[in-house]
Amino acid sequence: MPQPQRATSIEELMKKPGSEPVTDPAAAPPPRTTKLTAGSKSKESKSSQEKLDDKMEEIRLSGLETIAKREAEKIGLPYINLAGFPVAPEALSLIPREEANKHHIIAFLHLGDELRFGTTQPSPEVDEIVKRISKEQFGTGELYYISESSFRSAERLYDALPEIREVVFGYRIEQKDLEHYAGEISNFRDLQKKITEVSTTDVVTLMIGASLKSSASDIHVEAEEEDIKIRFRIDGILQDVATLAKTSWQQIISRLKLLAGVKINIMDVPQDGRITIYLVDEKIDIRVSFLPTAFGESVVMRLLRPKSIALEFVNLGIRGKALQDLSTEVERPNGMIITTGPTGSGKTTTLYAILQKLNTPDVKIITLEDPIEYKLKGINQSQIQHDKGYTFAMGLRAILRQDPDVVMVGEIRDLETAETGIQAALTGHLVISTIHTNSAAGVIPRFISMGVKPFLLAPALNAVIGQRLVRKLCQTCKQPMVVSPSVLAQVKDELSHIPPAANTKVDMQNLTFFAPPPTPNACTVCNGLGYKGRIGIYEIFTMNKEVEEAILAEQVSASHIEDIARKQGMITMVQDGLLKAMEGLTSVEEVLRVAALAVDATDASEPPPATV
Repeated sequence: MPQPQRATSIEELMKKPGSEPVTDPAAAPPPRTTKLTAGSKSKESKSSQEKLDDKMEEIRLSGLETIAKREAEKIGLPYINLAGFPVAPEALSLIPREEANKHHIIAFLHLGDELRFGTTQPSPEVDEIVKRISKEQFGTGELYYISESSFRSAERLYDALPEIREVVFGYRIEQKDLEHYAGEISNFRDLQKKITEVSTTDVVTLMIGASLKSSASDIHVEAEEEDIKIRFRIDGILQDVATLAKTSWQQIISRLKLLAGVKINIMDVPQDGRITIYLVDEKIDIRVSFLPTAFGESVVMRLLRPKSIALEFVNLGIRGKALQDLSTEVERPNGMIITTGPTGSGKTTTLYAILQKLNTPDVKIITLEDPIEYKLKGINQSQIQHDKGYTFAMGLRAILRQDPDVVMVGEIRDLETAETGIQAALTGHLVISTIHTNSAAGVIPRFISMGVKPFLLAPALNAVIGQRLVRKLCQTCKQPMVVSPSVLAQVKDELSHIPPAANTKVDMQNLTFFAPPPTPNACTVCNGLGYKGRIGIYEIFTMNKEVEEAILAEQVSASHIEDIARKQGMITMVQDGLLKAMEGLTSVEEVLRVAALAVDATDASEPPPATV
């Protein structure tokens, strides 16, 4: 017996064969799928009176649908009658029941990247819900006007589903619990107390809730000989936050493995999984890594929060001449822009900020990433898979056949990838990527050491960005401080070498700096850490005739390239950090720690007064 063809579009699904879209109660097709169906009733075993009542109800509903259809025409929305419509559970679950009732909105169809919503009360709030969910699902949403009867029929279908909350691989972490635990924890002492009082299931929820509240990027759960240590990485620094009895270890590991979708009985080899949490206004991905160790498996959870990353150059910390230069270079139709710095220095975020600036309907952007950390709407993102032979070099060759305008390569690690990227930059594509070096000036000698030919590199390179991330001082509890004489001499020496072309003036006689409180405090904003959030420190230089001539002459030592870049106005990372320290954004100690200035960072602070 031939099988019915599967619908391939929204329009096809919303029509019955040989008819117009379902807009009338009498025209609604009978359900032919196993999907939830709105408004269906059994017609069997009914008395004549019941049949008459049903007919009268049908006439009444038909009148209501006619009124709804006219109202839709009046306000300019398409109309649909959901009676008998096969509402997909995956569509219905996009909107929690409470939110659906509050705003009278139903998600009734989700096919591919197309989404359809129905509402009885069009409003800016409803428009925002459609926009938000469409963005979360990387799809295109359309809003329909429906009658109150249609809404109630569809709304009752929630009863056939598990309560719509944060469902993850068949298990759930409830948003109300995340919010409850986050509300009960004002500092790490509260976390330590609470974590010993809750069940194993709630320990995981508690950890995630506390990590979200403290803006942690990673959760470390480590088995030690006598207990379990829990640490959060906050603003790049690991902080001990709690310990647990070793007796609960196996239950916690099993719970985490269930949530992450990995095998519970595998304990002697590494495993990687993923947890996704859907909050009302945010989707959070958690990458989970399990590693066997001497006392049990070590677990690290990386929290990926798209809302937490700044995608404007100014918010990243790029400003002044560096901002002007970078803004100019990203507008060029071809060439190569390279970011550099150690792991965790914010290179990927900088690349995403560039992509976001370039992401317009008339620009085709393709990325190669390992892994894809944040999904960007309108951009084709491809995941590298080394175990299948899908490398950066292979992927780059492939995507150049996809007619891109802009190409992002997560990292240039070898000559093949470097040469392919340079050829792309020379043939009409804008290529952005990263390389591991210690400074912006070190990028050019790194390319040459890979084997890249100078006559190809010189015309291909547009700009180089060197960067680090420093912790931002808590603006609530920071205090004035004075640097020690030895450090002050180093600071003044660095600031005195800011080139005139940078257009940045520094009053050397009135240098003011700030620092965290000298002893732990009860600040609830930063949890007593003295720092809250991070900001980039940058050095950016662009290609000019002098740099190009140096490359062609193979005079490419990092010191020589830096001298040329400084003459054209480049502020170094250390100088940029010290300027931010003068503004109270960070501390001198933090700049010295991150930028590795050749002084003892621990000698950087003394008590107030504030002015030198």
